[in-house]
Amino acid sequence: MLEIAAFTPSSAILASHSGADRIELCASYSSGGLTPSMSSLLTIRSNVPSSLPINIMIRPRAGNFRYSTAEFEAMRHDIALFAPLASGFVFGILDKAGKVDVARNSELVDIAAPLPCTFHRAVDEVSCDVEEAVESVIACGFKSILTSGGGKSAEEGLEKVRMMQEKFGSRVSLIVGGGVRSGNVDRIKSGAGVEWVHSAAITGEGEEVDGDEVRRIQEVLGKGTKEENGDQEMAG
Repeated sequence: MLEIAAFTPSSAILASHSGADRIELCASYSSGGLTPSMSSLLTIRSNVPSSLPINIMIRPRAGNFRYSTAEFEAMRHDIALFAPLASGFVFGILDKAGKVDVARNSELVDIAAPLPCTFHRAVDEVSCDVEEAVESVIACGFKSILTSGGGKSAEEGLEKVRMMQEKFGSRVSLIVGGGVRSGNVDRIKSGAGVEWVHSAAITGEGEEVDGDEVRRIQEVLGKGTKEENGDQEMAG
């Protein structure tokens, strides 16, 4: 399954038409993704199938994941604002010690309910052991975690993602992301052992998705699924 990070309405619409299974809507590719505008979501919703899941990034600024009281209030407000049109939310808050802020994250998960929440790559920047961090994320009520396994890219962190999947995959959905493109997606998905992969599918400069790249990634993923099904039939 393919989640595409879209940083503009046109990118989200193109990704949808190119076969994305889900959209993570953000602003500002150069900042690593920030909270988008409501007008962006409205534009997208009027141009894609209503069945397309669109998860909203809730991140008030670039930089670290330790937020002031005012920033946290903005996150609360944005979740409530987007909820009627969103399929889910993507965010992550760390405390001053660099650990998962259980109290604040839990509060946002509760505000978002019943919509599911994904803990984003803040998990790759925790100061504590990753297993402790994942346990905290699960305790907050998150349904999924977007991670590169702590590496700068998914390829670098592949072994850790596999470990996380083997240990926690039955309790939380792991989404592998970080430099995922058509040339490495097969290796990353099979190596991590996860169902979902995450990509911006940007092949040039700027922040617009490459529709052909979305199709190429899906073609690789589809081929892998067919091969897995064939192996299962042979084994049976």
